[in-house]
Amino acid sequence: MSLPTFDISERKIAYFSMEIALSKALPTYSGGLGMLAGDTLRSAADMGANLVAVSLVHRRGYFRQHLDAQGQQTETDVPWNPEDLPSAGQTVVLRLQNRDITIRAWRFDVVGVTGHIIPVFLLDSDIEGNDPWDRRLTDHLYGGDTYYRLCQEAILGLAGIHLLHALGCQPEVCHMNEGHASLLTIGLLEARLAPSPLSVATDADAEAIRQQCVFTTHTPVPAGHDKFGIDQMVNVLGHERATCIDHFGCLHDNLLNMTYLALRFARYVNGVAMQHGKVSQAMFPGYDIHAITNGVHAATWLSAGFQQLFDKEIPSWREDNNYLRSVYGIEPAVIEQTHALGQQRLFATVKERTGVELDPNVLTLGFARRVATYKRATLLFHNPERLLQIAEALGGLQILYAGKAHPADNAGKALIRDVFKDAAQLNNSKLRILYLENYDWDLGEQLTNGVDVWLNTPLRPYEASGTSGMKAAVNGVPSLSVLDGWWIEGCAENSTGWAIPDLDNEAAEADALYGKLEHSIAPLFANKPAWAEMQRHCIGMNGSFFNTHRMLGQYISNAYFPPVTVSAAVPATEPQPVLA
Repeated sequence: MSLPTFDISERKIAYFSMEIALSKALPTYSGGLGMLAGDTLRSAADMGANLVAVSLVHRRGYFRQHLDAQGQQTETDVPWNPEDLPSAGQTVVLRLQNRDITIRAWRFDVVGVTGHIIPVFLLDSDIEGNDPWDRRLTDHLYGGDTYYRLCQEAILGLAGIHLLHALGCQPEVCHMNEGHASLLTIGLLEARLAPSPLSVATDADAEAIRQQCVFTTHTPVPAGHDKFGIDQMVNVLGHERATCIDHFGCLHDNLLNMTYLALRFARYVNGVAMQHGKVSQAMFPGYDIHAITNGVHAATWLSAGFQQLFDKEIPSWREDNNYLRSVYGIEPAVIEQTHALGQQRLFATVKERTGVELDPNVLTLGFARRVATYKRATLLFHNPERLLQIAEALGGLQILYAGKAHPADNAGKALIRDVFKDAAQLNNSKLRILYLENYDWDLGEQLTNGVDVWLNTPLRPYEASGTSGMKAAVNGVPSLSVLDGWWIEGCAENSTGWAIPDLDNEAAEADALYGKLEHSIAPLFANKPAWAEMQRHCIGMNGSFFNTHRMLGQYISNAYFPPVTVSAAVPATEPQPVLA
């Protein structure tokens, strides 16, 4: 297959992410992190950014979710054939587990509105001649045990940076999108010192690597930061790399903590919302943590109806999402009619999947995201009698759920079963609760295009950002959400949505949620002109800001090429080496 040509040696930014949502047809993502990565690259292509990206091929995907009548989740693989993509034409040999592994890559081109290409290299260990166990290392996204995961992260970071160098790309900036890629810092040290061993690395060498690296942390949940035992680190990476990691103070609590490795070797570190930056600063005192609030790629998430409308009324919106502010030149009634087209598509999908025909005149709430206990999917059911009363008073209420639990997350799976149980007990002629199977890119697009209100009820302060609400907002859908993550910045009460106050008491928060639903949302929904005005505010106020065009611009000016050098300060007291 012939490839579009460009000079890869001119690409100055390398973006590393364990998952990237590249296409609806490719199962190379699991959820929000991969969606954000894909949206970032789509904006980079639109903006002509001088960037390349690296990920794993994930030959068997994340998983396809199956739900039985009780909500019990089971999973099957989603195999695909990367041989349908062009080869990068280059291999590298990586020493792991005291043996050599040959790594190749497939290239996926993200093409922007002007034709600019962002090449994405998908690393693949399934090569004849590799150990049979090693050939499976790039099969499953977030699969296997910690040993498997460490091998995957070594391939991403070490093989990823060595492959770019072999292709002739010497990036000035390496962006680690989460800690999964932090071993690229050791790969950069290896390249800098070659042919000398890592044992000769000096503080000046470490500082030179630090000046190349940017790190974005995405989770305020401690369990979300990958940690590996010292024996595992030595067995997988080898004694030389392990000793180097220890020498530069990168072990934390006698563990290889990928977040601390990235912090040690990054000159710029950021959280993904203003509040998350503050939470991360408290988690990692001694390091300077900045904040760049996430966004979404508007052209990816806007419904077909809105894309056609904006192409006609706001011609430059695809190149510059700031122009979405010009939605105020479009009549609110037109916004309402366009949103209704997205809702028609969603309701048709619901009917096809479930046999249930929803009513477009009835308020429809959407709740769809990765299923984790802190996201509190069942907060809405805290007082079932109250919810039934509200549905009766409104003349009806429709609630659409979707979301996958990680295969190893038994608590998350139990939460799905709880939603099914509550729905079975509450469903009647006025209240309809449905859980849609296999939440993915396409279903997420349809839900954010078509519901009336987006619901989000995380336990503070565990929501780092929350991009699904941004996808809803750009489609004129207001949010009803706990004030956490992006919503602290995006909530203009009664204009872009409503805040559920932080009351440190689940019963009180549920009561506040019911109050907003009954006394604020329902009357506005009944007033169609006022509701249409709110839909326009969601696009004009939030859609024009919470997008990856703006976000990437901030990364370029603040993180990649800042006017002054920024420092993610190394703690004054370095951890003492623990390896002999």
